[in-house]
Amino acid sequence: MESKKFSIRINDGERTFFAPAGESLLSVLFKNGILVPSACGGNGRCGFCRVKITDGAPDFTDSERSLISESDRLHRVHLSCQVRIESDLKIELPASTLNAKRFSGILEEKLLLTSDIVGLRIRLVNPEEIAFISGQYIQLRSPMYDGRESSIRAYSIASPPSDRNHVELNIRLVPNGLCSTWIFQHLQIGQKINLTGPYGDFHLSGSSAPAIFIAGGSGMAPFHSILHDLIGRKIRRDVAFFFGARTQADLFYVDELNRFMQENPWFQFIPALSNEPEDSDWKNERGLITDVVARYFPDCSKHEAYLCGSPGMIDSCLKVLTRNGMPKDKIYYDKFA
Repeated sequence: MESKKFSIRINDGERTFFAPAGESLLSVLFKNGILVPSACGGNGRCGFCRVKITDGAPDFTDSERSLISESDRLHRVHLSCQVRIESDLKIELPASTLNAKRFSGILEEKLLLTSDIVGLRIRLVNPEEIAFISGQYIQLRSPMYDGRESSIRAYSIASPPSDRNHVELNIRLVPNGLCSTWIFQHLQIGQKINLTGPYGDFHLSGSSAPAIFIAGGSGMAPFHSILHDLIGRKIRRDVAFFFGARTQADLFYVDELNRFMQENPWFQFIPALSNEPEDSDWKNERGLITDVVARYFPDCSKHEAYLCGSPGMIDSCLKVLTRNGMPKDKIYYDKFA
């Protein structure tokens, strides 16, 4: 006997389909061409596959309670991998998720930017073009290698939207990381790469308020894309970009960003080093990036801030910016998992 089926209604009927009882919502969405971000294969570990269920949601699982904040749970956010189809559901998904596609590409360039960050340039093959907004990210899949399982990881796009035929990425080597180890040690020029996207809602707002960018390490990527896009479209908007690193060896794109600063009076690049030897030739800022930001902007109440980096860096920046007068709703961030 055929199992009972329930309706899945997305964004007030923008998409509607039926699914058999017992399947996971994540699996059902994938089968219907909706590529919800996920990095753990639907095992309830990564916390990426979030959806808002406005009607028909089951109780939260233990995995959901450990990965979703109380505030998000109150807003009915669930992990789609943990939701089993047991009733009709109404869900809300961002446009980026509904529009995400599968892509295959060929690696054209692989450049070591620092000792633990590599730059990739991927030429898209199928389809040959991608449309995205500066600040968004893709998910890249590594194959099985050395007896290790396939994995999926999210990486911000570093190239500008004007180049629709390529995707550039800045990827940091994570110790024992499945995907980054494959990229650093196994991925070769000319090799095929599979990815999905674009995803995310991290991008410049439509306002003209002066902006403070803060990043460290591979958090450079979305700002590299945003700056190229602003310059390419001849948009003038006051931007101060603070980039934190330990030593000079951890800096990259410096010549390019200094050139941007010389050619565009609205842009200021402020790199700061937290562990540079005192007797080095470094003439710019030293110390934690949060302290440097506080010195430059003791009052940032008229600014907006855009942050990309580790959870610790993001949390420290939030404290500094709000203490110096910036409203919380003017702070936008992309926090690495």
